[in-house]
Amino acid sequence: MGAPLRTARKLLLGREIAHMIATAGVSQADAAKLIETTQSRIAGLVNGVGAITVGDLELLAARLGFDDSSYLDQLRELRRDNHKRGYWDTGVRRAYAENLRLLVDLEDHAGLIRVTEAEIIPGLAQCESYIHALHEAAGERAGVTVADEVAARLARQQVLNKPADQLVYHAILSESCLRREHAPRPVMLDQLEHLQELSQQPNIQLQVLPFSVRVHGAGMEDRFAMFRVPSPGAAGDLDIVVTESQGALRYSDDKADIAARERVWARLTAAALSPADSREFCANVARSFRRKTRP
Repeated sequence: MGAPLRTARKLLLGREIAHMIATAGVSQADAAKLIETTQSRIAGLVNGVGAITVGDLELLAARLGFDDSSYLDQLRELRRDNHKRGYWDTGVRRAYAENLRLLVDLEDHAGLIRVTEAEIIPGLAQCESYIHALHEAAGERAGVTVADEVAARLARQQVLNKPADQLVYHAILSESCLRREHAPRPVMLDQLEHLQELSQQPNIQLQVLPFSVRVHGAGMEDRFAMFRVPSPGAAGDLDIVVTESQGALRYSDDKADIAARERVWARLTAAALSPADSREFCANVARSFRRKTRP
């Protein structure tokens, strides 16, 4: 069995617990004594790991001085989580590798998703034929077929259908994402057309960073995504950055990590083409593919 699964709701609840402890001016150890538990358990809850009963949550809040009924309702709502036993083992969810599950959950709950990609079109922006080509090249995993992988990826993409007041998706793509032929050219054409269609949606912004543009101080050296999950509580929205290297994902809500990525993001968005010019850039790359495929 893997490590306990963190979820967006658990992370938000952990922030509220940390906020209550800090506001009360006590330590985690002192807070633990209030509900007759251990400091390590409180630390786990703050980090989005573990579970707490409604009774213990209400008792902790009351003894830390938080008795407002509306705030307690918010805490109870954050504690409610649909990730029960077997949740990830049924339907398309069983195709998600364990290290992807928090990422998928963040996508479901985020109000803002920002992504950079240097080589491959980001997962939420991939068309079906492109997804199929990528997974076919990678081969099947134990108990998970290519068709399962494709269905799971398409299911994740349903979040992009949310209205702009619920989700904004913003991606910066290196030119290599458009030109690298990870699939046959007809599939690459499908993908380029799909990007152009997505870019017309009011909640989606796509920017291309051409090879010819030099970014001073930061480039597309690594891929990362930033999520902002709205919170109903007092601790504020959750910001978390996800970095990926060779398939390994690292999640961090550390303020220094977030600030560093925000600086990189600001430089990249300023250097990349505007969404309208990026759409035309995609069209030009598509035309070059069409010329290459003519007899």
